[in-house]
Parts: sequence; C-alpha cells; structure tokens
Amino acid sequence: MKNITLRGLKIFEVAATHESFSRAAEVLDLTQPAVSMQVRQLEEDAGVALFEKKARRVVLTDAGRALLIHARDILARVRVAEDALKALEGDFSGQLHLGVISPANYFAPRLMQAFRQLYPAVRMKLSMGKRDELLAALQEHQLDLVIAGFPPGHADIEAEPFARHPHCIVAAPSHRLVGRRSVGWSELRDEPFLYREPGSSTRQFLEHLLQAHQLQIQVSTELHGNETIKQAVMAEMGISFMSANAFQSELASGQIATLDVIDMPKMLDWCLLQKRATKLTGIKALFRAFVLTHGLEAAACKLS
Repeated sequence: MKNITLRGLKIFEVAATHESFSRAAEVLDLTQPAVSMQVRQLEEDAGVALFEKKARRVVLTDAGRALLIHARDILARVRVAEDALKALEGDFSGQLHLGVISPANYFAPRLMQAFRQLYPAVRMKLSMGKRDELLAALQEHQLDLVIAGFPPGHADIEAEPFARHPHCIVAAPSHRLVGRRSVGWSELRDEPFLYREPGSSTRQFLEHLLQAHQLQIQVSTELHGNETIKQAVMAEMGISFMSANAFQSELASGQIATLDVIDMPKMLDWCLLQKRATKLTGIKALFRAFVLTHGLEAAACKLS
C-alpha cells in the first residue's frame, strides 16, 4: 500500500462509518463519483476489496474492518499533531466531539457553552449513548472525550473524577411515603417500580443495591430513557431510581419528589474519560482542564 494517502484514508473512514458513499460525499462536500473513485484507488493499492454492497448499503469486508482500525488510529494521531501545531501558534480552533451518558446530557450543554464563550472558534459536537457504546467509540477514535462513570475492566481508558453523581428514589408528590423520614428499604417491597431498559447503567446500579439489601421488588413497568420514566412517575404509575441530574427541573417545579430512604442518596462519580494512549493537545487539552475545574459546579444538583 505504498500509494496510500491521508485523503484516501479519510474518505474511506467516513464511508465506512456511514455505510454509504453518498452520505460520505455529503459529509465531505464531495461528489459521489469522487468518493467511489478514491475507494476504488485504495482497494487497488491494497489489492483487496474493502466494501461489499448489501441492499442500499455498503458494508466492510474483513479486510475493510482491519483497515478501519488502523485508519482511525492514523487519523487520530494526525489530528493530535495538527492540534499541537495550532496551539503553538495560539490557534484554538477545530472540532471537539464529546460523548455522554444520558444523565450527563442535562448539564453537558452548559459546560460546552461556557467553554465556547472562552474559545468561540471551536466547533462542538455532542453524542449521547450507553456507556459501553461510548467506550467502544472512544477506543475507535470516534469520540475525543466521554463523560460517564468509572469504566470497569477497561485498562486502556483513563478516568478522572470531577463531581459526585447522586441517585435517588423518586415518586409523585402525592405518594404516601413522601415527607416520611428514614424510610426502610423493606417498605419499598410492595411498591410498583418503574424499571429502566436492559443495559441501562442506572438499572444495573439499582439491581446491585436491591441485591445488597436482599430485596425482591415489584417491577410494574419497564420504560426506555429518563424522560419516559419521569413522565410515568408524575402520572403516579410507580416509583423509580434515577440520577438526580435527570430530574432537577421537575423537582424544582414540584412535579417530582425524592423519598428519604435510609442510606440514600447513593453516590457514584462523574468522570471524564479518555483513551489512555492518546495524548490530548490543543483544544482537547483545554476542554479537559476546563471540565476538571468547572465540572463540579456544572453537575451540582439538589436532592429535595
């Protein structure tokens, strides 16, 4: 592959990400024939097919998947070098792509906006997803940084805590246990619980707590996402276990209340995650420092 170029790798990476030559052309502001020609040239240089057509998509072959790993790594290193050179010249422009788990979506935009007020030339992109999805994207250089909790079992991910992350049992204000002091976990046994969807970190945290208290609860409904859970709680469908960051507006307006359950709230840490082998430079290094300095204030929330 002696004729390989950074331009060819970039076009290949975008086409692979979107599984579409036409979409890659839109993203890169090229014509579709130009994208197809670059991919064909890359395939000729490699001596193997990188894509195969399936219905209306183009999907990677085994060789394409292998090349994509290296292409993303090469392009990420090039971006690091570009950022470092820009920083030396006092140029803090470019794009920063931040990934967040859903509860962080309630304060991350404030952090991003405050940062852009200092560096208005920066283009910010925010993606929300489940932790495992975000960690995979971070490892594949599709994200620059992630806001989530500690990643268990990921030795190649560096986590830096910047704020506490409280979780509470919430209910409608009319619920019989609202206003009671020191509610025992056993009193929740017969309460209809609203559960998050499988794979949710919040659900996994709750299941761990229930196991620790040896409590079998009544799972009345399984719902997807914080917004749906909040609507169900306000409709008096049941109680739920939620990140406090997710219900600040409803708590302030009196639409949701927290229960004073013994040993609650339960705390995790908000962390800024980065790929350990990736050196942050330029605007990414500045954003990391900004989050570690101002993230505590941005993530602060009331509990009652």
